[in-house]
Amino acid sequence: MSGFSYDQLLDIIADNVENSDINRYFIALSGPPASGKSTISERFISDLNAKGYQSSVLQMDGFHYDDQILKDKNLLLKKGAPETFDVMGFLNFIYRLQREDEVAIPIFDRSLELSRSSAVIISKNTKIIIVEGNYILLNSHPWKELHKFFNSTIMINCEEKVLEERLIERWKKFKLSKQEINQKVYKNDLPNGINVLKNSITPDYNLEN
Repeated sequence: MSGFSYDQLLDIIADNVENSDINRYFIALSGPPASGKSTISERFISDLNAKGYQSSVLQMDGFHYDDQILKDKNLLLKKGAPETFDVMGFLNFIYRLQREDEVAIPIFDRSLELSRSSAVIISKNTKIIIVEGNYILLNSHPWKELHKFFNSTIMINCEEKVLEERLIERWKKFKLSKQEINQKVYKNDLPNGINVLKNSITPDYNLEN
């Protein structure tokens, strides 16, 4: 399917929710690292709330394994890759949000580089949950176990060269050496992004960013 603009997708989502009789509407928002997922999800939430649809986000990043676990598994240098997340824990929270009025969810604190449990409350009045993350549309186990919960799926498309530039700028802000930046971008983030673009299911909607 050809790409939609943000405004087009906002109207489509509002229409989909208005015409749905389910208690909570789950939107998967996927894309490579540095494609703009967090910014776009925040914008969706603000605009949907303004339209009268109370909305919240559940981020995949809140389900990062702790660094000590990654060290024990010899995965610390691959932090951010699909195998460094607690996917079944993520699945369990989506399951709970589908069935429970109020759920406390974790978030990932980038300043501390760790997940904080029970950091945000999803209230019983929340109608729309935007499930945001790189790998949530991957067509492989265990990620594909998430797909049955999604009422709409969105993939953010971004050219590889643009991703590369954004990732370099992202890590420069952490005052890392050039060698450290190259390790993170070319050995981890960029390959992970290509994996997302090549191995995810076909979404309902593509968003160009």
